[in-house]
Amino acid sequence: MSAPRVVAIGGGHGLSVTLQAAATYAGALTAVVSVADDGGSSGRLRETTGLPAMGDIRRCLSSLAEPAVLGQMFEHRFDDDLAGHALGNLMIAALAKRIGFRAAIDELTRLLSVPARILPTTEVPVDLVAVTDRGTVHGQVAVQDSTDIRRVALDPPDPPADPDAVEAIAHADQIVIGPGSLYTSVLAALAVPGIHDAVVASSSQVVFVCNLEPQVPETADYDATTYVHALRSHGVVPDVVIDDPALASGGGRLHDPKLLAPVLAGTLGRPRPSR
Repeated sequence: MSAPRVVAIGGGHGLSVTLQAAATYAGALTAVVSVADDGGSSGRLRETTGLPAMGDIRRCLSSLAEPAVLGQMFEHRFDDDLAGHALGNLMIAALAKRIGFRAAIDELTRLLSVPARILPTTEVPVDLVAVTDRGTVHGQVAVQDSTDIRRVALDPPDPPADPDAVEAIAHADQIVIGPGSLYTSVLAALAVPGIHDAVVASSSQVVFVCNLEPQVPETADYDATTYVHALRSHGVVPDVVIDDPALASGGGRLHDPKLLAPVLAGTLGRPRPSR
């Protein structure tokens, strides 16, 4: 398949790795990014500006920026009066106040020469909600510190999906979900009903990339089977699962985009099993 249209869905560092990998073979590349973060710089800017969380969008922009030094600048964090804020978050927030959230992302994508379309799942500020064995937990930070998570959703429960994101999913040749925090990045993005429904309705190949290690405590002791079961319980059934069970759990392991790229590209054209 030549010049495939690839859509990557999720958030956090995992989505930026997938984008770097997919950029090597995709003819058209789109990121559909969760905006449910409520911690750190993104969380504070949400409170002061009323904008959706922009931290995961910033990571996508910085990971593909040309030249790379601009991406490094985008990730710079200040001290003193701006303690903890990333420059990229401040730039997104400042520009969004002038021209709107979506327009700001598009403009920064152009200015940074990013070879992809970066889209939020929704332009509505949302909070992540998880049902666990111990009760309901509110907020992404609280969810990632939880165990025995059964299901996640958003508050409000039916935010409008970005229409361009829905269209990109509908026309994709390959949809890549993950890697990344299962409940607080991957399923947080899929919790927007319009995004979820577009993935389920799509006739394109859906690939799930497992993490190289569990995120403790959110997915402690999870293996590929557990990850896929969680996706299926949220109504998403991947056609291909990429996993390396030979790797033992350890600290700090991240996928290498150079190694992930040929694996993702190699799944294209495979017959799709019945869902």
